[in-house]
Amino acid sequence: MADDGDREPTYYVISDLHIGGDEQLEHVEFLEELIAFLEHLEGVDENAELIVNGDAFGLWEFTRIEGIEKFDALVESYPELFAQLRATGESVPITLLPGNHDHDLAAYEEYVERFAEYNVDLIQEESITRPIGGRTIHFEHGMQRDPNNRIEDFGNPYATPLGYYYNTLVTSRAGQLSDRGRYNWMKDVQAVTPTERMPVWLVSKYFYREMNPLLRYSIVPFLLLFNVSAVLAVLAGLDLAGIWSMPIERGTAFLGQFGTAGTALWWFLTVNVAVAGLLLLVGIPLYFIRRDLRKTIDRFGVFETELTVDPNEPYEDAAREVFEERPETAVFCYGHTHRPTMKEVGGGLLVNTGTWLKRLHRRDGIVGLLPPVFYPSFQLCAIRIGLEPGGDTVAVEYERIEKPNPATEELTLTERLLTVGREPDPELPDRAVVDAGIERRTVEQRHEG
Repeated sequence: MADDGDREPTYYVISDLHIGGDEQLEHVEFLEELIAFLEHLEGVDENAELIVNGDAFGLWEFTRIEGIEKFDALVESYPELFAQLRATGESVPITLLPGNHDHDLAAYEEYVERFAEYNVDLIQEESITRPIGGRTIHFEHGMQRDPNNRIEDFGNPYATPLGYYYNTLVTSRAGQLSDRGRYNWMKDVQAVTPTERMPVWLVSKYFYREMNPLLRYSIVPFLLLFNVSAVLAVLAGLDLAGIWSMPIERGTAFLGQFGTAGTALWWFLTVNVAVAGLLLLVGIPLYFIRRDLRKTIDRFGVFETELTVDPNEPYEDAAREVFEERPETAVFCYGHTHRPTMKEVGGGLLVNTGTWLKRLHRRDGIVGLLPPVFYPSFQLCAIRIGLEPGGDTVAVEYERIEKPNPATEELTLTERLLTVGREPDPELPDRAVVDAGIERRTVEQRHEG
């Protein structure tokens, strides 16, 4: 076998593992898969390097210990993982970049020494580059493109962007309280993106998980029939006003043909109409008040930045800038947004590494006012970047790491019924190649069959 120094490098990239945190956040649902992936890397016949592109650990989510103590907590909680890092690092270099959730890694020199004991090379920089063919790859976590999570003074242990407070006050607190729920679901708060979905997610989990089952199943018919009841409420109003009585008269006559059953249904619909009418009477003015309040807030500029940041545009702009300033760059690889994507930008490839956290896919109710369902799935993956045979092109491809769908265990029967036929099936981006030389910068997408 040829010496690794004589062979072109191949890079494997993962990010956004978010391992660690207070209490229930300590549980890592993909630990078995991660260790198996590291074991696999030990045996690859390549001049390989593993790059962990930020947010490997959830250090922001540790709120009861500080500084290097967090490292001790990680090793104590995940001895098998650190043992495997040490074993894999003996044959494959492992490079670790800080993200925003583990920004502590950039703030304390002791972390460099401690990770080195496990054959992990911690680089306390915002970005790094690696050679590939006649070009280079740019790696960064990506938080610096996000105004809510940008570390203005990178490496300062006291740097606290908005996202820091959200994670210490909301995410960490949820981890501490999660086991008080009926089904230990609050720990999934870190998978809710964008953050504006948090209130809707909480309502959804309360309705399907925490609400007393008798109460839930007693109000479900009213909620399912809300759309019909709202129309009937309008028709009843027209009847009372003497404007149009025909629909109510014919409906009453029709139900009267069915005796007691028709009378029961008539009363049931009457209650639904009354509830729908009240909701309409209250909801219409509240809608206009809410809209006017939002306009007033926008006019005064109370909130200068929105919590939700465009997950694409800032990174596309950043990639164009890097490709223009350093034409030798072939790939701009980042994480942070948890959305595995690959796109040709400015003659190079923009690549996002996705996340190993659970992903929640919103599925709105089919009818009525039922809360949306947040359908869980995993999309574990590693990106492989290497030269194709012949050395003319750099190939970038996603390697899927299989993990069973958790929906059966985590969704109620009601949630599963409401999402039948609408289960998410997230696909990873297709393989792509970019020219390996500096002269030509054309990108060709190659779709696999």
